[in-house]
Amino acid sequence: MTLILLGPPVAGKGTQAQRLIETRHMVQLSTGDMLRAAVKAGTPIGREAKAIMERGELVPDSIVSGLIDEALAATPASTGVIFDGYPRTAAQAEALDSLLEKHGRKLSRVIELDVDEEALIDRIEGRFSCASCGAGYHDRHKKPRVDGVCDMCGGTTFKRRPDDNAATVRTRLQEYRAKTAPILPIYEKRHLVARVDGMAPMEDVETAIAALLPA
Repeated sequence: MTLILLGPPVAGKGTQAQRLIETRHMVQLSTGDMLRAAVKAGTPIGREAKAIMERGELVPDSIVSGLIDEALAATPASTGVIFDGYPRTAAQAEALDSLLEKHGRKLSRVIELDVDEEALIDRIEGRFSCASCGAGYHDRHKKPRVDGVCDMCGGTTFKRRPDDNAATVRTRLQEYRAKTAPILPIYEKRHLVARVDGMAPMEDVETAIAALLPA
């Protein structure tokens, strides 16, 4: 299978991709992770991307598509692929079609995690994690069993992401609506889009996605 997971920031795409990796042995292609890895490894594409980012510019589609091309070439044809964070624009959607054809793949399904934006902001604003093991918590929805002590490792130091605030999240949601949501009609015309309630419990979201995929 070749899947695209769509949805606004922190809608749960990464969590559901990890479930598919565990249950179906698929490979997740997250362009953000791939870009950081390429920069760290100092590959030709990584060096080019690093220079662009250091100038404060956005990485162009040609570089992002190059990363996808390399990743698909390195992935066995029998292994399923999940695209997370790509495509983000109509131009990238068109490029992806060409890349899939080049590597003998066909897009199976586009799954959008549908969310309530105000509830999503509430979910994000209260997030924090253990500084030692990374276990995630929330001020209201998932507190440590013992206040100030990590359930997983017993650590007592926690951290919050500086961008986990309402203003930043609203900006990211607006960007998603403006740039990514318009690609949905492209796939809707091909009858590939299915929507899942992204606000449901993680296990329910996983079950709903599984029901949309071949056994």
